[in-house]
Amino acid sequence: MAITERTVQNKRNSVGELTGKPGIVYDVNIKHKVNGQQKTHSKKGFATKKEALQYEAAMKNKLSNPSYVAPTAAQRKMTVEEYLEEWVERHGNANLRPSTKASYRSHIRNHVIPYIGSVPLGQVTPAMLDDMFRQLYEKGLSHSSVKYAHRVVGVAFEHARKYHYIENNPARDVITKFGKQGKTPDPYTTEQMSTLFANVAGSKWELIVVLGGLYGLRLSEILGLRWRNIDLESKTFAVVEQLPFGIPAGTVTIDEMAPVKSSDRVLPITDLTLPYFQRQLALQAEQRTLLTGAGQACYDNDLVIAKPNGAPERRERVSSNFGQLLRHTGMPHMRFHDLRHSAATNMHQLTGDFYTVGMILGHSLKGIGIQLGISNNLESVTAQYVDVRLDRKQVVLDTYHRAVLSGTNV
Repeated sequence: MAITERTVQNKRNSVGELTGKPGIVYDVNIKHKVNGQQKTHSKKGFATKKEALQYEAAMKNKLSNPSYVAPTAAQRKMTVEEYLEEWVERHGNANLRPSTKASYRSHIRNHVIPYIGSVPLGQVTPAMLDDMFRQLYEKGLSHSSVKYAHRVVGVAFEHARKYHYIENNPARDVITKFGKQGKTPDPYTTEQMSTLFANVAGSKWELIVVLGGLYGLRLSEILGLRWRNIDLESKTFAVVEQLPFGIPAGTVTIDEMAPVKSSDRVLPITDLTLPYFQRQLALQAEQRTLLTGAGQACYDNDLVIAKPNGAPERRERVSSNFGQLLRHTGMPHMRFHDLRHSAATNMHQLTGDFYTVGMILGHSLKGIGIQLGISNNLESVTAQYVDVRLDRKQVVLDTYHRAVLSGTNV
């Protein structure tokens, strides 16, 4: 018989804790063949017959699949810490941006391993995870941070289930109610964007805000934009690379840029934004002349946005200084990345062309639909937008740029 029952002196309860009381448990033994040889797969100690039957059905299905490869003894004995260290390397290198991988690693190191790191992977229960989340809340973590920890372990354990290291993903069955994270700041309206440009006019921020707030570039794309990818004569620029993640403080030269997250894209420079590019080019030439004349070193990284000596700006410092800029000018709080959201929202509200907006921002169709909260059904996209040409991007950008900059003195 595949399922047998036996009596134990110290039975575990439904969350895997020893009760100190005797009781009946159920063992599963499944005979199957591997390369013509008879094998037996066993798992013992189910608290209820229902759990044993469910496990038996699931394993019979897996064992009947020729592609199924049982985990090794070492894999079955891995602790959570050992598995997560292996997983974040394998999964992160193949699927995550460096910044996201670093974030996963940080959350695992600080918010997971201290609580369940020594637990064997196959013995993690939903109750253990709920207890971990409770302790994280008591430690003072925000709702969004605890929810992010749940997301990380949920993805990791789901992959462990697919690898057959564990039978079920315990993160699916937690009962913790994760509170809502803080409200995302509202995107700036076109009027607020005009006010922001008035506040940064003539400062080092003006082209940064043009690229972030009028074109929707990511901060790493702005800091990695190089003059070789800008054609002022044809009035276009290409977003083909970005500043590498985590460059050390004091870095003065960049040997190689990182690829952009989205596919390469070419964007038109509108008549209203062209003066900002021209002023930046002239300013950098003047800075190099003055520094060289004073005997100071200059670094030729070809960066559009850089320190006066040509060294790259660090994204953390730019992001922090942007927050200070908003406070000093009395503008509503937002992250620098929210300029990108503002660009997306305003372009869509002015033109209704969410597909072209997505192409300008380097979003997938699904991504821009989610961001704008509208349908992303491909059938709703007319054939004329399947290939978004430069002239269509020009129309959308001209419309938005006129709404923001028509009253400013560029």
